[in-house]
Amino acid sequence: MADGDTPPREDRRMRQRLADGEAAALGEVYDRYASLVHGLAHRVLGEERAADAVTHDVFVHLWQYPEAYDPREGPLRSWLADLTHRLAVQRLRSTGATALTRGDGGSREELERTVRRASAAARADYIVHSMPAPLRAALELAYFQRRDYRRTAADLGVTEDEARRRLRLGLQLLSTAHDTGPPRTAPGQGGAA
Repeated sequence: MADGDTPPREDRRMRQRLADGEAAALGEVYDRYASLVHGLAHRVLGEERAADAVTHDVFVHLWQYPEAYDPREGPLRSWLADLTHRLAVQRLRSTGATALTRGDGGSREELERTVRRASAAARADYIVHSMPAPLRAALELAYFQRRDYRRTAADLGVTEDEARRRLRLGLQLLSTAHDTGPPRTAPGQGGAA
């Protein structure tokens, strides 16, 4: 199991501990996922203080509403990443809208393009870091180190067919980064968290 994967049973226990008000459980979740949450928030917002604020908001929300996380819907890691993304985008839109009303920002269309680009980049980062290590290694060799599939296969010690398969699967996963779907409301805005 990859480092970031958590067994569903452990996620269910963690949710129960949080629902029981066990502060140590929040500390464990924070220790395990704070860098993921902060990194995603920073990728969307591009600013350390704003990423810190979103990180704080994510863990406060988890503490106050542990029942919002349903382990049957997927891993806690994915739920936290989704919540982080929604809160960061909400903050980006809010600060952009404030700049628009003050006359400091560009147009509303420019703001939405910025939000879409930041969302896609954050999602791509999450996808790359969440994919299985063999796929990630193939992508890193082929795209970051500019190796062709033959050299990638040799470096990984796999057949050329296997290297092509890993690259194809990795790219298919990565291609979903732009499939952000319809905007969802953030917690406290009338939508489900």
